[in-house]
Amino acid sequence: MLNFTQRNLKVFFRQKSAVFFSLLGVILVIGLYVLFLGDVWIRNFPEIQGAKGLMGTWVIAGIVSITPVTTAMGAFEAMVQDRSRKLNRDFLASPVQRWKLVGGYVFSAYLVALLMSLVALALGELYILSCGGKVLASGALGKTLLILPLSTLASSAMVFFFVSFFQSPAAFSTASTVIGTLIGFLTGIYLPLGSLPEAVRWVVKLFPVSHAGALLRQVMLEAPTAECFAGAPEAAVRDFQESMGVLYRYGDFTAGPFTHVLVLLGVSILFFLPAWWNVSRKKS
Repeated sequence: MLNFTQRNLKVFFRQKSAVFFSLLGVILVIGLYVLFLGDVWIRNFPEIQGAKGLMGTWVIAGIVSITPVTTAMGAFEAMVQDRSRKLNRDFLASPVQRWKLVGGYVFSAYLVALLMSLVALALGELYILSCGGKVLASGALGKTLLILPLSTLASSAMVFFFVSFFQSPAAFSTASTVIGTLIGFLTGIYLPLGSLPEAVRWVVKLFPVSHAGALLRQVMLEAPTAECFAGAPEAAVRDFQESMGVLYRYGDFTAGPFTHVLVLLGVSILFFLPAWWNVSRKKS
């Protein structure tokens, strides 16, 4: 399985276009923020000192949460291409067991998504510095690095499930483009949660990847929020957190870190098992 994983990693990184388009969603978010949305959001909080660094951190937390989705999609392209070219029949004719082949696709996609998430985090920290913000403290960085493997697992499982139904590279390419474009809307990154209609807010709060975004924001924004809202009433801080999607409220219930972790674990199992069965049962 490890040899097949290595083969898939080489296939992915050898195709520069696949790497680029897997990061398309991330590039769109950064471009929109830098060119259009950044100043608008900052002007919404004129009374907050250090708002630029705070909002920069908010954006980067969102970007890091969606990176596993788009990059895992790009990594799973190898599985679709192998089906299209009937290479999977050659693999199945070899002594390698089917589950190892499937595992090779999944593990390589997971590694790609995790690696690219770490790259996005590193680049994001550099961007925050350029905005006048501060990089994550060691404690927050450690928590973030613990969240990323779980976030990547949930995102990879979701992508694996959807990709398991694709046989055509053309259909896969179209789906990748659509997902890369919509993922920012579905996770509340393009616009703060508080500026969306109530029905759309519920869509965002129920979308599994959004829980990774909320969890990362709670960790990465903890210090900047405390600094920017020093001396402010607790209600003002909470209103800001709910408006920006740092805290998710469902009626009288407010989701905390433990809730988000449970959701991500549940999503991983919910999508991974049927996807594995769907791919493993196919003969071609």
